[in-house]
Amino acid sequence: MSANDDLIRLLKKLRLSGVLQTLDLRTRQAVDDGVGHGEFLYRLLNDEAERRDGRQLDQRLRRASFESDRTLEDFDFLFNPAVPKAKIIDLATCTFVERHENVLLIGPTGTGKSHIAQALGHRACRAGYAVLYVAAQELLKQLRAARADGSSDRRLLRFTTPDLLIVDDLGLRPLTGDEPIDLYEIIRQRYQHGATILTSNRAVDELPALFGDPLLASAAMDRLLHGAHVVILDGDSYRNPPPERTRKPRVAQRGAS
Repeated sequence: MSANDDLIRLLKKLRLSGVLQTLDLRTRQAVDDGVGHGEFLYRLLNDEAERRDGRQLDQRLRRASFESDRTLEDFDFLFNPAVPKAKIIDLATCTFVERHENVLLIGPTGTGKSHIAQALGHRACRAGYAVLYVAAQELLKQLRAARADGSSDRRLLRFTTPDLLIVDDLGLRPLTGDEPIDLYEIIRQRYQHGATILTSNRAVDELPALFGDPLLASAAMDRLLHGAHVVILDGDSYRNPPPERTRKPRVAQRGAS
């Protein structure tokens, strides 16, 4: 057995077989550049650390179940100047996740709530947090099905354990049946234990009516709004802008003033 075979066996035993991907390259680099043993080892292990970080990020992004790959870099803040860019950039630091604080993105359809919510979730994934994105109707549907088959406790864990839960489009329709209680239970269990981003077309003072019962609404909203960041988005719809926003500017004729 050659020394190289022994090295491969040892790296696999230490779960460092990924090092083999750049071992030859780093060895040639060390010889050509006269790199010392310590620096050679650092570069080799740093390659492996970066590979693992990338693999873990890919896993977090897959588990987050985003609808699409949305980032703040591809969000057009100039389209609606009233969108509070500074506030959103501040949220992108993800300190609200660390502090288990909530974010409410409120505004009309098409103003970028879902894009910003998923972009903040993407930043949280990059910061190492476990994230889950779910449309409000899908969340309620899953909990309704869990009640039917007796798996409510296990299903609740899916929504209460992530560092950041993103619930998109709450309030498209009134809550019915056990839905207010299910939503309250998620809010209650996540309170001061995890961060939540909630998007809605409804104004904040309209949300309590979704719960039906005033006492349940009061308990839910008290926890949801405690220390929350409420961000109001307003302006034209990105999906259906008014004609004057899509009309191409006229090219001035030569000599025109």
